[in-house]
Amino acid sequence: MNVDTPLFVFTLFDSGSLLFLSVYVIVTLSDLECDHLNAKQCCVKLNKWVIPEIIALLILPILLFVTGHWYLFALNLPMIFWLILKYQSTPKGNIGLYDPTEIHNYRRLKEHFRDTLIKLAYNLLMFCVYLYCLIISLLTNN
Repeated sequence: MNVDTPLFVFTLFDSGSLLFLSVYVIVTLSDLECDHLNAKQCCVKLNKWVIPEIIALLILPILLFVTGHWYLFALNLPMIFWLILKYQSTPKGNIGLYDPTEIHNYRRLKEHFRDTLIKLAYNLLMFCVYLYCLIISLLTNN
């Protein structure tokens, strides 16, 4: 059995969960903007998903590197570096990447929307790429 097929099935599920998480963040931020949530509730909901998102993004390039898919490995690196840089650049007094005292200040809400839409587009693109790779892997397996 080809090792690529289970790898691409896993990457498809992982990128699908990241896609779902991006939609969840957009819905939660829009609830905050429409005053269905207060800032603290919104930030607590979103901050608990920051580290799992980074871990889910880190698993993919490690698996792709080990199996020798260099181009797919290189495609994953910019998003990982961007998210780690964003996480590392949060001020020390904040409760996390999303802080209730700053989320309405300095257009931070619009920045969070923009960043989440970028992640959504990236995850959708990678989902399609992994789906294509899975189909190719299944066709060449026979």
